[in-house]
Amino acid sequence: MRIDGEGRRSPMSGGARTGRTVMVNRAESPLAWLRARGLIDVRQFEAGERLRADYERASIAPSVTMRWTPRVDGGEADGLDPTTAQIAAKRRFDAAMAAAGPGLKDVAWRVICAGETLPVSEKALGWPARAGRLVLTLALDRLADHYGLR
Repeated sequence: MRIDGEGRRSPMSGGARTGRTVMVNRAESPLAWLRARGLIDVRQFEAGERLRADYERASIAPSVTMRWTPRVDGGEADGLDPTTAQIAAKRRFDAAMAAAGPGLKDVAWRVICAGETLPVSEKALGWPARAGRLVLTLALDRLADHYGLR
């Protein structure tokens, strides 16, 4: 399925195309997949995206490529130098994971930060099938409370 320049879906084969076409990878984010199917609400999705953003800003995940900074002067949008911004993001991430609490932060990290699907996370944690979504929604609710989302 392709999305044209005006946001309409169009089949991938044949026919005249108008505007720009973009391939959409629905499996890109497990959190986006859950949101697209109405399994989590907007508040929960936003909380998960904030956690993921802090995880990425903190550069906690192992790097496998060269780092390309967006600006040559080293400045960031929030006025912090890259090292200070990374430390601040790490503190926000740690505070959010502490707010999620034990038992909930494991599935939150696996699905939101590591990008694992729910079945993979459930299997890794030794949980029964379909238990992960309930626990993840509880974790996302706690994160949303932590971030003050209404």
